[in-house]
Amino acid sequence: METNRRLWLKKIGIGVAGIGFTNFNSFASPLVSENLINSFENDANLIFLRSNENPYGPSPLARKAFADNVNISNRYNWDIEAQIISAIALKNSVKDENILLGAGSTEILDLVAKFVSLDKGNYVIADPSYEYWTVTLDNFSLTKNKVPLTADKKINLKAMLEAVNQNTKLVYICNPNNPTGTICEREALVEFVTKISQNTIVLIDEAYLEFTKQQSLSNIINDHKNIIIAKTFSKIYGLAGARIGYAIASKTIIDNLANLQSNTNNSVSVLSKLAAIASLKDDKFISSCYSLNENARQYTISELQKLNCECISSNTNFIYFSLAKYNKDYFKQLEDNNIEGGRIYEEQGKWTRITVGKMDEMKKFIKAIQ
Repeated sequence: METNRRLWLKKIGIGVAGIGFTNFNSFASPLVSENLINSFENDANLIFLRSNENPYGPSPLARKAFADNVNISNRYNWDIEAQIISAIALKNSVKDENILLGAGSTEILDLVAKFVSLDKGNYVIADPSYEYWTVTLDNFSLTKNKVPLTADKKINLKAMLEAVNQNTKLVYICNPNNPTGTICEREALVEFVTKISQNTIVLIDEAYLEFTKQQSLSNIINDHKNIIIAKTFSKIYGLAGARIGYAIASKTIIDNLANLQSNTNNSVSVLSKLAAIASLKDDKFISSCYSLNENARQYTISELQKLNCECISSNTNFIYFSLAKYNKDYFKQLEDNNIEGGRIYEEQGKWTRITVGKMDEMKKFIKAIQ
């Protein structure tokens, strides 16, 4: 797996925001090494099913925005900041003052971590959930309070509510949850947030919400001042390498988070901002990605179940399943077939995660592990 990992790291390290190979050659300068360009071709047989990226993106409009505007990337172009903020605010039916940009939602999560860590205490998070970003909370000596999922791998809102005390500074809900793919019922989540946010910051991570029909909680931020919504262009919009995400919150919260940024709203490149603006206009592409993902996901779940792998119903572009009754060396099968997959998240039950790629990639995945 180490060879595959090096290939994967090499690919994401030199990728130009997902621009197609043809477009890349069209504006590559003579200073660009042929070895760098050729490395795209060398990775052609590697199947990436590990990091929940969109295999179809960026959208055609976003690709065009990259290619058409590369020559202005030598300028700061401050006015583009206002354009992307307004476009995001319009998309989420909030005001410009309710938006803060970040280099992916990772930066937003990190800013929230720094903000809540100004005072000592604890934070509450589901287990397992997306927790790579919580290293900042840990480094600031906040105590981690992990709350187990329900038996069917859903976030246990009742137990999380009971885990909150007077020293709780933050409650984090990833909805849909990563790595399990389960989603909270919106009514129950709103009720939960209403109770918690009176005294505690509640961070709702909606990175994968566009793979569902559920409405964002962005419409309740002004009624509940301690709610922060984190969103990203990395997933269904296919801009993972372009690094652009944002927070939605009350003006007071946004101002507090902005004070922790050295250059407010400007950690995102001009090209990434323009690509994001274009992506928001490409409803046809997003609708297509939604449908293609759903079909490939259903196929993969059906085939995994034939291999005695229990699967959790997914609301995302990944699948959480158990290897407990799988009778081969799963990770060796992936390695032998040049596939990048996920790790074990829960030893009990040997639960792992696989990203949903294109249909032909998922057929190769199933063939590899049969």
